[in-house]
Amino acid sequence: MEHLRNNKPNESAELGTNPVADEQAINNDQPDQLHETHSGDSDSGNPSSGEPKKPSRAGNEITEWIKALAIAGLLVFVIRWLLVSPFIVDGPSMQPNFWDRERIIVNKILYDIRQPERGEVIVFHVPDEGRDFIKRVIGLPGETVKVEGDTIYINGKPLEENYLKDAHEKAHAAGVLYNSNEPDRSNFPNSRNPDGLVPEGMLFVMGDNRSNSEDSRMIGFIPVERIIGRADLIFWPIKDFSFISH
Repeated sequence: MEHLRNNKPNESAELGTNPVADEQAINNDQPDQLHETHSGDSDSGNPSSGEPKKPSRAGNEITEWIKALAIAGLLVFVIRWLLVSPFIVDGPSMQPNFWDRERIIVNKILYDIRQPERGEVIVFHVPDEGRDFIKRVIGLPGETVKVEGDTIYINGKPLEENYLKDAHEKAHAAGVLYNSNEPDRSNFPNSRNPDGLVPEGMLFVMGDNRSNSEDSRMIGFIPVERIIGRADLIFWPIKDFSFISH
């Protein structure tokens, strides 16, 4: 900054103008003349007039604020675009665990470290739809998946789904299935996707709202490379703020 430059004064002009008069003033001990010289010289009262001026405290604080904001901006960029992203749940396909218009945070780096696991809620891109879906991982590569009513079989064994236990019990108590009765929308394999074996590099996914979810029963297996990340946090509405269990 311009005002911080060292405009060093001409010391010979300031301090050595009349050495004889100065010596006489000192010898005669004339305080009035000393006072006049002191008050009339704008620089003589500055003991460090010959030294570089130090930056002001306000200038230092501004510099520190600029540095802090720059670092914060960089962190936001890294976190927002490389590590996590906010998403909005669109539609009822994940009820009763996720609701329409809820805001979630998606972990984008997790699957760069390891493969998805069963039960995890993921966000992935569907090119044919031109949008992103949120579903739950059910079948992993190399597994055989079969869906009959409210029961899912993985390699011939029933899958326990604690995240839908209450929903199943409520529907069964009313004498109905939680899942849809439409064969091509409820069961799997079906006429749309007759092969229940999950290929390598693919996943079988389903929505928690089984009777109202467009998932692998309709759109087929999901390539792992289309996964954006794992849903880890609900942050809006505030009353529903919570970490997502998988």
